[in-house]
Amino acid sequence: MTTILKLGGSVITDKDRRETVDVPALEAAATAVASAIDTESPVDDLVVVHGGGSYGHYHAEEHGVSTTDGTHDARAALAIHDAMKRLNGHVLDAFGQRDVPALPVHPLSVGARDAEGDLSFSLDSVRTMLAEGFVPVLHGDGVAHAGEGVTVVSGDELVVRLAEGLDADRVGLCSTVPGVLDTNDEVVPEIREFGDVAAALGGSDSTDVTGGMAAKVRALLALGAPAHIFGPDELEAFLAGDAPGTCIDG
Repeated sequence: MTTILKLGGSVITDKDRRETVDVPALEAAATAVASAIDTESPVDDLVVVHGGGSYGHYHAEEHGVSTTDGTHDARAALAIHDAMKRLNGHVLDAFGQRDVPALPVHPLSVGARDAEGDLSFSLDSVRTMLAEGFVPVLHGDGVAHAGEGVTVVSGDELVVRLAEGLDADRVGLCSTVPGVLDTNDEVVPEIREFGDVAAALGGSDSTDVTGGMAAKVRALLALGAPAHIFGPDELEAFLAGDAPGTCIDG
């Protein structure tokens, strides 16, 4: 069973403190992943994507780079990319300490956008890593964008591309909240169209150039397959085959 897991940047970092890893949270997530690989869980092939948190988002905002607005300044693009590589290194270290056979895939090297903003993204390396028993770990990043220089590709967009391209069986987004919340701060059990929750979804409270929860919901609705948004406490349950949090099925 192929599983795509997104670890939100706000889960593994302190998004209000520049380039600060939430060490206990990252270690807990890594332990859950290691446990799923070592036990009789439904996870056969696992791909992990992590967000930018207090790393990439700060640099992207400083340079005015988003998913649509780009830069032709190589130093600005490298500042974003290098920050994400640093965070990716922390994730890989946490996995490696628990014997998770994780390897990095950096989107800047394998992805690009055309003039309309559509993303092309080679999955050859990911497929080969999975076939050889590795856990590919991707992250939000900059990508070359025709006419814009370099723009941001979000982890949520990568999740959709991976899920479609790999014909994933399960998709999970681990966020800081237990699911998508309604106007009464209650978890919405199921979403089938964006209008169901549009009134309840505002912007992120912290620096985020990729759209916050609203963008996550839109991306998963576009996927056309069931996905789940859940909190860190439910990560182990999701990897064990349960269906925690909010189910999004467009």
